[in-house]
Amino acid sequence: MKIRGEQDELDKERDELDRTLKSAARLKTLIKTEILADADTYGDERRTQIVEREAAQALKQEDLVPSEPVSIVLSKSGWARLAKGHEIDPVSLNYRAGDEYQHSAHGRSNEQAVFLDESGRAYALPAHSLPSARGLGEPLSSRFTPPDGSSFIYCLAGSADKKILLASSFGYGFVTQLENLYSRMKAGKAMISLPAGAVPLAPAEIDPDTSSTVVCVSSDGYLLAFPLKEVPELAKGKGNKLINIPPKRLKAGDEHITGLIVMSEKDEILVWAGQRYLRMGEKDIDHFRGDRAQRGRKLPRGFQRVTRIERAID
Repeated sequence: MKIRGEQDELDKERDELDRTLKSAARLKTLIKTEILADADTYGDERRTQIVEREAAQALKQEDLVPSEPVSIVLSKSGWARLAKGHEIDPVSLNYRAGDEYQHSAHGRSNEQAVFLDESGRAYALPAHSLPSARGLGEPLSSRFTPPDGSSFIYCLAGSADKKILLASSFGYGFVTQLENLYSRMKAGKAMISLPAGAVPLAPAEIDPDTSSTVVCVSSDGYLLAFPLKEVPELAKGKGNKLINIPPKRLKAGDEHITGLIVMSEKDEILVWAGQRYLRMGEKDIDHFRGDRAQRGRKLPRGFQRVTRIERAID
């Protein structure tokens, strides 16, 4: 009787195993049940971390270039070169016969060097690819193809998110990021829309932490200071009117914007009239404050034929 009882149990086990082996659902359920039971019995907390990584990418040449302070120097004839450090005096460098200093900018060797021409087009190339300032440089015309009769007049450098104020001599301008001037095309990128007869002004750098006031000055001695927040931020274009100059005087060439600068409360500026200059601080600027697109006020006698404006450096 004991043997027959054991045989009955084995028959039941056999039938149960047959039903399990013949059913995929039963097999999955059995495996799941056994795994969960083992996890409860022998499992512990996960010791390894599951971390999602970005897909691997090949390094660019720029990633291998060391980040060193450099100065980009542009000559009137459109020759460019690269000097190490920011302490160099670009005016004192040697230039080709008949050539001279035009403009310069401070940046880093692994950033882009940007150039602006008279037509308002922007051009860019890796700063480290420029020849050393120990030589005379190389003509930018060998790298780019600007419009006929258009010369390179300004250079810029810095991080891609650096903000600058671009404007024309007719008094229109806008704020933009430096990366908006980047272009891989030899023909450059149309950046500033210029009215007939207008030329770009020297770009004004903006300190995101301290810059708060735009100062514009005309060749006839009108100076206007207004909040930077009143200037629109655009990727490119003509921009909004910064200072008002009578249209007749603009068209006749009797008056134009000589320059502009973006200053902080602690900055001082120099307003040049020929060989003379007027040093102005925050309190001096208060007399000339107004809203964007106003005419501004006249500078004192002797400083009404303004030739340029710049930030004072002690």
